Amino acid sequence: MTNIPSEVRADIEARLARVASEDGVRLLMAVESGSRGWGFPSPDSDYDVRFLYIRPRRDYLALKPVRDVVERPIVDEIDLNGWDLRKALGLMLKHNAVVSEWIESPIRYIADDPVVEQLAAFANRHFNPRGYALHYASLGKGTVGRWLGPDGEIAVKRYFYALRPALSVRALRLDPSRRPPMSMVPLMQAADLDRVLVDQVDELIVRKAITREAGNTIGLPDIERLVVSELERAGEVPERKENTNFAEEAEALFIELVEKE
Repeated sequence: MTNIPSEVRADIEARLARVASEDGVRLLMAVESGSRGWGFPSPDSDYDVRFLYIRPRRDYLALKPVRDVVERPIVDEIDLNGWDLRKALGLMLKHNAVVSEWIESPIRYIADDPVVEQLAAFANRHFNPRGYALHYASLGKGTVGRWLGPDGEIAVKRYFYALRPALSVRALRLDPSRRPPMSMVPLMQAADLDRVLVDQVDELIVRKAITREAGNTIGLPDIERLVVSELERAGEVPERKENTNFAEEAEALFIELVEKE
């Protein structure tokens, strides 16, 4: 797990408290996303703080819909961005992998509301592995297309931004019954990588930990072949039959929580 310096954590917690007060929302969870949550930060990586929140009942009954995102400008490398629970549930119904990752983040900034455990259970029961695989394949292919810099070198960051989606596809191919882990080390385990590849990825993690975000590395043909191959195999991940109970459960949970607000 990536350690967050105590002074940074205190700053983030204070900013989250201000968000709740200024925007009149109740935070349900707040986690680290991005490279720190994924397990391969650079010294100058941002703190990508992501949170879910719920508003008072009257806001959901207003004639004019309230914006379903809360954002703050990036200050001192701290980036705060959160989604309304209704938005999060809607994206989960579309098998969006982002909410799944936030739920699994190893770095938490506030105590989770009990609803987070229910969201995780929803995702486990109803997520569509094919939908997740296609989501990750799209992310990875977009990065591969921008791998090479003007000098022909590859930024370590870009390797990881293609490798993590590729390993997620591989993990889903091997076991479509489980959502892929968010962080790199357990993801490598779920992807059942051989020792040579594990050692190369470990070396990349060490290199990224001591270089700036834009730092470059030498080409790694084994990793590149793995990435390209797995991103092309997303279509092999099976589809899960749509379960209408998911929509019913999500609707019931949302109404229950809003009524309590």
